[in-house]
Amino acid sequence: MRGGALRRSGPYPLGQFPDSVLFELGRQIVHRLAIGHGDLTGDDFGTIFAQAIKGEHRGKPLGIADVVLNGCAWSIKTVKSSRPFEQKTARLISGRNSPDYSLNIPDPHVNPENTGRAVLSIWNARVNEALGEHDDLRIVVMVRNLETKEFLIFEEEAQRFTPTDFTWVFNKRGNLEGFNRTDGSHHFTWQPHGAQFTVLRPVPGSARRFRINRNVPTVMPDSILASIRFREDWITIVG
Repeated sequence: MRGGALRRSGPYPLGQFPDSVLFELGRQIVHRLAIGHGDLTGDDFGTIFAQAIKGEHRGKPLGIADVVLNGCAWSIKTVKSSRPFEQKTARLISGRNSPDYSLNIPDPHVNPENTGRAVLSIWNARVNEALGEHDDLRIVVMVRNLETKEFLIFEEEAQRFTPTDFTWVFNKRGNLEGFNRTDGSHHFTWQPHGAQFTVLRPVPGSARRFRINRNVPTVMPDSILASIRFREDWITIVG
């Protein structure tokens, strides 16, 4: 791991979102609601988070660094919840993670422990790759409910996991689950079909919460077109 002197290059201390960032996130969500967006995808959140911190959103990142600013990078996660303010744990989908493709394990069921360790080694390699390009790598998570207009956001350092700290078993649905050897807590789920890797993270006490306390009216397409003085000659049919 890099020395601590090179880390924490972000625009604010780790996990300590300024009110100005929360306000800008809320403002941009209001804009999306006004133009008819019923929900926020991870890509949507990446765009509005980058704008809120004046960073760059990589629409198609090569690794796990979705948003970058100077020497800092963020991996963007968003989670639906019926009650964001009360959320205790977040299930973070961390992309495809295929031991068969990466480490030549054609049958993951033969040795669950080896498969689990391979899954974590792939994640660790992605973190290492991102830290080879950036001084600081964070995971930022928004827990959202667009119906109640309530949002929770937290941030933590991207971790590299020690594979021997966890034990692995297949559950009744055929998914591989990783448990902490010390306290038995559930930390990971990996799905053989689709190779989806999920990390379970507790919501920290530093999480920030905000809500939009007005009903946002939807701006109709005709109103938007009128505001930009759209005319039919803007469109040319070429075939």
